[in-house]
Parts: sequence; structure tokens; C-alpha cells
Amino acid sequence: MTPGRDIARGPGSGPRRLAGWRDAGAAAGILLGCLLALPAAANGDAERGKAIYSRCIACHALAYDRTGPRHCGLLGRRAGAVPGFSYSPALKRSGIVWTAATLDTFLRDPMKAVPGTSMGYAGVKDSAERADLVAYLAKASDSDECRGD
Repeated sequence: MTPGRDIARGPGSGPRRLAGWRDAGAAAGILLGCLLALPAAANGDAERGKAIYSRCIACHALAYDRTGPRHCGLLGRRAGAVPGFSYSPALKRSGIVWTAATLDTFLRDPMKAVPGTSMGYAGVKDSAERADLVAYLAKASDSDECRGD
């Protein structure tokens, strides 16, 4: 059980109590890390993110499943929840809900973020590129392609 995933699961599914100041400090550090990741993702450039998304299209598409699941409606969706897509057990068990912060962590190093994931991609190491990619994915969910227009 890792603290980052417990926090992402939402109310009632994480640790019930903290065992002391050391645990409280660790929890505060994780929370601070998540909060610091949010502005970077929120300030991403969706146009630059569209170009970065071209790296993803070998396995993903916005509106339909390929080797990887579709990305329309990604933000706010629980990991492993696209109906009919065959996810790794690790991702289904992760409890992650995709937000700017959880995507940033996952995209940095998918195999470290979710050991056992079948997403065999080394990740997007540059934080600005990750922020741009997350901004694009957020904007793309409102696109004609995702709305089915």
C-alpha cells in the first residue's frame, strides 16, 4: 500500500488514522507534492500537448481503444474503468482516479507509479511536456472527436 495511491482513492479508502508524527509528516509531504504538481499541469499548453500526444498514438487514440484504452473523458475517470478494455490487474487494483496530479505522476514513470502495469513506456521525463500533455488531454475531452460530433 503506497500513500500516493491511498490519497487518490478518495474518502474512506485510505489509512484510517496516522500512527504518529512521522506518518503525519510523510502524509503532509505527499499532499504538498500533489499540490505542487497541480499548478504545473494546470498551466500546460494544450497546443504543445497535442504535438506531444503524437508519441501516444502508437498505442492510444482519443475516441477508441487501441493497444491502450481511449483517452476521451480521461480526467475524473478511475484507472482501469473503460468498459470492455482488458487492463493489467495492477492498474485495475491501483485505485487511481485520473487527475492532473495523478496523470503527472503516472506519465513521469508508468512502471514505477504502478508496478505491474502493462504500459511498457518509459514515460515523459520533462515536467513541462507532461503539463502540456495533461492540458491537451483535458481540452481534447471537450472536442468534437470526443463528443462524437
